[in-house]
Amino acid sequence: MAALLDSPAVLFLSLLVLFIAATAFGAFILRRHAPLPDEERDDFSVVQTSTLTLLALLIGFSLSMAVNRYDQRKSLEENEANAIGTQYARADLVDAPIGAQMKTALVRFAQLRLANYYARDTQELARIGRETAQMESDLWQLVTQAARDKPTPISAIVATGMNDVLNSQDYSEAARINRIPTGAWILMIVIALLACTVQVTAPRADCAAACSLSCCP
Repeated sequence: MAALLDSPAVLFLSLLVLFIAATAFGAFILRRHAPLPDEERDDFSVVQTSTLTLLALLIGFSLSMAVNRYDQRKSLEENEANAIGTQYARADLVDAPIGAQMKTALVRFAQLRLANYYARDTQELARIGRETAQMESDLWQLVTQAARDKPTPISAIVATGMNDVLNSQDYSEAARINRIPTGAWILMIVIALLACTVQVTAPRADCAAACSLSCCP
């Protein structure tokens, strides 16, 4: 289910087929082989209305959750990009050899972060994750070396900037996996299928009355 949620086009087509099938099942099978008695029509209308109301509430809450999470991810990704750019500029404050290595490592780190957002294959994501972890270790070793060689306030600023880079990466990843729970998706899809089925199961009262009048001698 999680893999399906990562492919919006596939999810849309799959749900479209399921909803059409549920509607056809209610219209052509249940209505013919399990007709609704007149005395149960009022109770059925209550169930039908309740199902549609519950579906509307679930869609509204899920949309609100998705919008809030999107805004949070966008803000954290912006903070991560700013942290990397700031640390790239601060690399000029340390010795030239270490600063050059730090800039090269930061460029590669930024490329890995971009690749992580675009990748969808599980193996590719695992490879990018391992390389990103190694790059984080290399960056921190460079900062540590610069701080040990010259333990000055400037080195402390560079170390703080690198700490912000690593923390912002963790925050972005945490927000990225903070999605609508899969259980909520399943519940919403099931209720939507039921709503499509019951929406056309029972004929309308006015249609039933018209049919009965037309059959009268």
